[in-house]
Amino acid sequence: MEYKMTARGMEIETGSCFDLKNTFECGQCFRWNENADGSFSGIVGREYARIYRENDTVIIENTNESLWKDYFDLGTDYDEIRREIVRQDSRLQCAFESIDGIRILRQDAWEALCSFIISQNNNIPRIKGIVERLCENFGDRIDDGYTFPSAERISRLTVEELAPLRSGFRAKYILDAARKVASGEVDLEKMQTAPIEDCRKELMTITGVGAKVAECTLLYGLHRQEAFPIDVWMKKALSTVFSGVSPETLGRYAGIAQQYIFHYIRLHPALIR
Repeated sequence: MEYKMTARGMEIETGSCFDLKNTFECGQCFRWNENADGSFSGIVGREYARIYRENDTVIIENTNESLWKDYFDLGTDYDEIRREIVRQDSRLQCAFESIDGIRILRQDAWEALCSFIISQNNNIPRIKGIVERLCENFGDRIDDGYTFPSAERISRLTVEELAPLRSGFRAKYILDAARKVASGEVDLEKMQTAPIEDCRKELMTITGVGAKVAECTLLYGLHRQEAFPIDVWMKKALSTVFSGVSPETLGRYAGIAQQYIFHYIRLHPALIR
């Protein structure tokens, strides 16, 4: 995807393969917020940015070129991936035709793991609230917000010290994850290239991490595009509208296909009733 650095920041020529709302609100991330003018604001690492669209150009008001190139996976041709997925299974054409521009963000692996532990049996506004309180209480203050606290920082806390998050039963899961990641017992860096089944098993040694949280961590935090999170929505979708579709039929980009299936069903819930 073509981009240039200007006085405003990074300007990305997107066409139809990068839609801000669909990317930020498809359930893969929790630290981007839509503003009244339609722009989005968020923090990645130690960088705050406001992002908006002008015609076919996305403008990121931040000049950290390498960060945003990696985070938005600008080196990947998502239009070609969508064509390959449809070649694998033409039934997904309807999802791709109705939804534009979802990109899988390259999020920090620890942040994704922790966020999806928080997401269990939860709704998006409450997830975002818990994540924000986690950052405000234990992250570093930067301009316009707070960083996501490291696993090492969280590993030194107690359940009682996490009480301000109001995360309920998830507090003990957060602590167990932080301690195992900080100690190296769960090696997130190794999981970028290790056999995916080994990664699933290792993630599920964390208290409270089941198959769905493990798959979300692999897809959204480690960019393992073959990972395929399945929740209640997806189970219904795969047994009705997309009967017969599976990670095996979709191939190496199953995770990207999953995002379109999931978002399509959320937009058309009557199809699975």
